[in-house]
Amino acid sequence: MSLREDMTPTHTLLQDILVKASDDDWLPIDPDGNAFARPLWASSASGGWAVLYKWHKGFVAPAHKHLGAVHAYVVTGRLQLRDHELCTGDYVYEPNGIIHEETTALEDTVHLNIADGPVLFFDDERIIQYFGWEQIEAMRQAAK
Repeated sequence: MSLREDMTPTHTLLQDILVKASDDDWLPIDPDGNAFARPLWASSASGGWAVLYKWHKGFVAPAHKHLGAVHAYVVTGRLQLRDHELCTGDYVYEPNGIIHEETTALEDTVHLNIADGPVLFFDDERIIQYFGWEQIEAMRQAAK
């Protein structure tokens, strides 16, 4: 098929991003060794990012607020998220601004998060961590 319009990208930096998986790519994100991340993509242009997480049974992620929408997919395992139990194959969409309490791995779990913006983790008194595209990109660079 021949198109009449030129479909050549005008932005010379457009390129695919390919991440080849390896068991060595898991980076520890928990000082106790119960949670790991495989950073996949981070965008300075949009603030979006994608990370594959591996949490051991019993790991608890602190309460947090999403400052951008998140798509999450459970590859294997089970998570307790608010009043929901997410199991292998489950997908959840969390809109921008949603706040929720701790998320717990009910068994060894691998899940994919694709986010449109950063996450603020907090405790009863203060914000304890900001996690956005800059942190994901730093993790990606450190893993190279």
